[in-house]
Amino acid sequence: MIDLSVKLGNLELINPILTASGTFGYGFEFDDFININELGGFITKSVTLNKREGNPYPRIAETPSGMLNSIGLQNKGLKYFISEIYPILTKYKCKIFVNVAGSSLEEYIQVAEELNELSKVDGIELNVSCPNVKEGGIAFGINEAMLTQVVREVRKVYSKHLMVKLSPNVTDIKVFAKIAENEGADSISVINTLLGMMVDVKTKKPLLATITGGLSGPAILPIALRMVYECSKAVKIPIVGVGGISKAEDVIAFLLCGATAVQIGTINFVDPTASIKILNGILSYCELQNIERIRDLVGKLEK
Repeated sequence: MIDLSVKLGNLELINPILTASGTFGYGFEFDDFININELGGFITKSVTLNKREGNPYPRIAETPSGMLNSIGLQNKGLKYFISEIYPILTKYKCKIFVNVAGSSLEEYIQVAEELNELSKVDGIELNVSCPNVKEGGIAFGINEAMLTQVVREVRKVYSKHLMVKLSPNVTDIKVFAKIAENEGADSISVINTLLGMMVDVKTKKPLLATITGGLSGPAILPIALRMVYECSKAVKIPIVGVGGISKAEDVIAFLLCGATAVQIGTINFVDPTASIKILNGILSYCELQNIERIRDLVGKLEK
């Protein structure tokens, strides 16, 4: 038997496969396609304190090697999540993380504090790529002082697993990884989307109403691997690799670069069964390579 379990801080996952926020809904939308309990866990779409309508359309655009999105954190707010969504999620046995977003420090704190009371939520993923409206719209995740403050204050009110999703839109991601670790994060997810844009040359207009958006998909895989590798040398807390995964070999590459677990993202839009196919591919890889424990691959990149 191949042991696919991994330890993500204080959590034991049956395998290293999680699904990325914004690509998997609230989880139950995929019940018709896969047995979600076969995954290590999933991360819900972003939850904010108040209802958000999101950005104007068009807010998704295809690119040669992925997609751009500027959804704008559309959701019905924390109260709706607790009353309508959470009761459905209690049926799952795999680990459940809620992606938490906000436009002010106070919003992050309030959402985290209330989610702390939900017994079936195993952890939160702090989305620090959100703009801080009180500080001129600067994203929490690209300002050292603001990242320090938001992680520190959320840690005070949230007692379970705290994962911080780092932005790649910075000069040196190692600095921000260390801040997350120093302020009490249990893990970091690396990376969020890269800022990009596409243009329709016929209309001479950008493809997104917001002009720019977050780039995801195969195009960002090499960047994500590099940043995971760099972070693995800078911090001791577990790293969850995110960005461009479409097959089992991509997952193995993330593990070798230092990730303990991974998140499957954009490929879910292409194939809603992708996460299970990737999981089966990992098993096949381990069998061919005579690997008994998947965790033995973490950080074992040879030079």
